[in-house]
Amino acid sequence: MDVTERKITKIAREAGKFTVQMMKEDGIGTAEFDVIHLIRHNPGITQKQVRDTLKSDKGATAKRVASLEHKGYLIRKPNPEDKRSQLLYATEKAEHLRNSKAQIETKFYEWLLADLSEDEKESFCKTLDTLYWKSKMERRAGFENLARTVNEQTDENGVEKDGR
Repeated sequence: MDVTERKITKIAREAGKFTVQMMKEDGIGTAEFDVIHLIRHNPGITQKQVRDTLKSDKGATAKRVASLEHKGYLIRKPNPEDKRSQLLYATEKAEHLRNSKAQIETKFYEWLLADLSEDEKESFCKTLDTLYWKSKMERRAGFENLARTVNEQTDENGVEKDGR
């Protein structure tokens, strides 16, 4: 039984909705933000690599890249190794967008915690940090322990072995 009632997921979802709402004021959708994020972390990536990484349709990717270029969030440069493709780079405007997304999320979480006492905030953040690092370390290990636990507790149809 999930005693958390998936509330961490639900809070993150609400933070995401708020962030999207605020970013729409800048004319950026979530799919476009995913493209910007990928290009920021992989300067000089090609449009095909963007498409393959994000598992998106060729036409949709081309449309997003063109839109982001038009809005000033990325630039294209000739690919010296392949004259048929271009290399994509984030602009300074895209860097500010990244900062604004982080700032929006920060404001959401500050608002969320505002009614807690300092002791409650400290205790909550300490517990949250413990859970974060446990999750991070498990992901780095390929979720081996968690996958094993899930597999031991469910049958081949994904039904829990104790009948729940």
